[in-house]
Amino acid sequence: MDTRFPFVDWFRNSSPYINAHRGRTFVILIEGEAMANGRGEQLIQDLALLHTLGVRLVVAFGIRPQVSQALDAAGIEPQRHDGRWVADTAIMSHVERIAAEQRLWLEARLSLGLPNTPLHGVELTAVSGNLVMAKPLGVREGVDFHHSGEVRRVRAPAIQGLLEKGSLVLLPPLGFSSTGEVFDLDAAEVAQQAAVALSADKLILLGDAPGLYDESGALQRQLSPGEAQPLLASAIPGSESARHLTAACAAARHGVARTHLLSWHDHNALLGELFTRDGVGTMITQHRYEQLRPAELGDVGGLLELLEPLERRGMLVPRSRERLEHEIDDYLVIERDGMVVGCAALHAFGDADMGELACVAIHTDYRGGARGSVLLSEVERRARRMGLTALFVLTTHTAHWFVEHGFGPADIAALPPLKRDTYNHARQSKILVKQLG
Repeated sequence: MDTRFPFVDWFRNSSPYINAHRGRTFVILIEGEAMANGRGEQLIQDLALLHTLGVRLVVAFGIRPQVSQALDAAGIEPQRHDGRWVADTAIMSHVERIAAEQRLWLEARLSLGLPNTPLHGVELTAVSGNLVMAKPLGVREGVDFHHSGEVRRVRAPAIQGLLEKGSLVLLPPLGFSSTGEVFDLDAAEVAQQAAVALSADKLILLGDAPGLYDESGALQRQLSPGEAQPLLASAIPGSESARHLTAACAAARHGVARTHLLSWHDHNALLGELFTRDGVGTMITQHRYEQLRPAELGDVGGLLELLEPLERRGMLVPRSRERLEHEIDDYLVIERDGMVVGCAALHAFGDADMGELACVAIHTDYRGGARGSVLLSEVERRARRMGLTALFVLTTHTAHWFVEHGFGPADIAALPPLKRDTYNHARQSKILVKQLG
């Protein structure tokens, strides 16, 4: 393989995602810490690239560290309650000023088009306005929150109109009321409510952490809202983790297909998550990104692609498209983001109360996990439902794996008569049998 231009292969592999994302609506939250730590310029370049690829962008931004710095400089110690500060008149004047400054800075950077800059030649119109309506938090547990508020509604038709004209929409953490007041909002809530109101295809939350971790410290690639709930329950109120998890779970439950939790520290996180199959962060979704399910006729092409390398190496007996189509009801597949990455088949021999476990295959890029064991467990469940009492397998390369999973060696006499008569003696496949308890 030519290694002089490694980006060429990456570009080729990303083409399905470029096509898939074109015309889609993404709501992206950039927390204020990213801007405060100098990550704004790189993120804006990535946003411009997404815009040129036809993605419809709504960008919410936070200002917490900038406001905190201004309050420290002014000698103001904000009162905090349940993770929110109480935005009285003095604090609100700083919030409004910094939100305006941050919006102007973003608009200026999105307008940059000098030669030898990443945005050269990009015509990008950034628009903001009174697009988020708010209501006051009011008095809670005896605390008057003054100008601290929550989202009442997002003006989705107005935003849709701007997106249709090719604009990028900016949403500061501010909301407006019908009485003409301005309220301080949580930027994560603004992003979540916008994603739900717009029926966005993705909500992307750029924060400090690379994603969510389990008890052993392993990054969780995909969670449902229910699976994420224990993490939310243990998060500190008002922390970024709590705010992002709340937004992600609420968005998933209200129809946003995928919410991605990424780190702004990682310069490759945004594009890596969107243009590679496995991504880099954690995704919250109501529907499993990777699922085990019965095969359908539409999977035949993916099965052929998965099996062909193994057939070429002699690990599997070649199967024609016609045979796969005829036997498709016998197959289970593991689908990952539209790609068949694993399969197994159960061919029943009812006269002998046995079933053949056949065509167990995992894509080379996805081995090392438990996918083979998951397939075997589901095949066993299916076999028991059919009233079968044993499984057998014929294998030339992977006998040890089957032995590790409860199969034992047997001779040809253990096979059902029909399979015994068609046994290929030239292949010398090992015969293994497992009794189903």
